[in-house]
Amino acid sequence: MEIDGINLLFDPFITPNPLAKEIKIDNIKADYILITHGHEDHVADAVTIAQQTGAKIISNFEIVNWFQTKGIDNGHPMNLGGSWNFEFGTVKCVNAVHSSVMPDGVYGGNPMGFVIETNSFCFYHAGDTALTYDMKIIGENHELDFAFLPLGDNFTMGPSDALLASDYIGCDNIIGMHYDTFDYIKINHQITLESFKKQGKTLTLPVVGNGFNPLI
Repeated sequence: MEIDGINLLFDPFITPNPLAKEIKIDNIKADYILITHGHEDHVADAVTIAQQTGAKIISNFEIVNWFQTKGIDNGHPMNLGGSWNFEFGTVKCVNAVHSSVMPDGVYGGNPMGFVIETNSFCFYHAGDTALTYDMKIIGENHELDFAFLPLGDNFTMGPSDALLASDYIGCDNIIGMHYDTFDYIKINHQITLESFKKQGKTLTLPVVGNGFNPLI
């Protein structure tokens, strides 16, 4: 995502991703890499991209420390409830109900989502999470223009819980994520899109490699 010429990258999982075979990580631009938790399908290419771009890692304390052991010293550690003003806007770390361990088995700290507020818009990246009543706090305290919510079920909430989540956060412009990559998390696109449409919500199911503007 580009914000005023600054490139934000979330949870880069590209090289091992069967849906991203056409993407070359050498071409990826990143000024900041935001990591929600430590699972391999969220950090797989982060070291390589950070090395080639010099991007700053934003994540929890444990994950930033883990990247330091990999030679990535440009990091900003955070934790749940905390916020920080970066050049592109304010990042607030919010609760995610999931697990977190690094690919080598090292403890990955608390999983989290991010609420990011810029001069132009505000959005929520839920990370991998179950439906949680804490999402109501986000809706009560932020006017979200759009939100990234997981849809794949099995490891995270599925479409029906994501619909409830969109109510909790008070946001009708939803971008789906964490679906279709593995057999466990494949979804029926038509049924899922129709379920959101019936509730008067806009659901975008991005195609890997195709850019899109969540504000259109």
